[in-house]
Parts: sequence; structure tokens; C-alpha cells
Amino acid sequence: MSPRERTAIRFAEKLAVDHHKIDDAFWAELRRHFSEAEIVELVAHTTIYIGFGRFNDIVGIDPA
Repeated sequence: MSPRERTAIRFAEKLAVDHHKIDDAFWAELRRHFSEAEIVELVAHTTIYIGFGRFNDIVGIDPA
């Protein structure tokens, strides 16, 4: 994976597990790899998929 892809995955993991751990240093890292518009899109898509995953878990939908 490219550094850009690894950063996006780390962002998604932090957002899903503990969004308070996304500090100024991590935002700066995101900005090195993504434009502001891309960051907005990354946040939007990530939160949607996290929400779908939690919804599935709550109502008992097996993702397999």
C-alpha cells in the first residue's frame, strides 16, 4: 500500500475506535496526503460505513 492509503486506513481505524485520538499532528499528516475536499469526502464515507456496520450489529445482520 502507498503511504496515502496507509494514512487513510489509520484514519478510518482511529475514527471507528476513538475519534478523540485524531490530534493536530494526525490532521497535519492527512493534509500531506489529501486535499481539504478529499478529507471531507474521506470523513463522510468513513462515518457512513462505520454507521452501517454499527446498525448491522445492533439489528443482528450478519455481514457474511
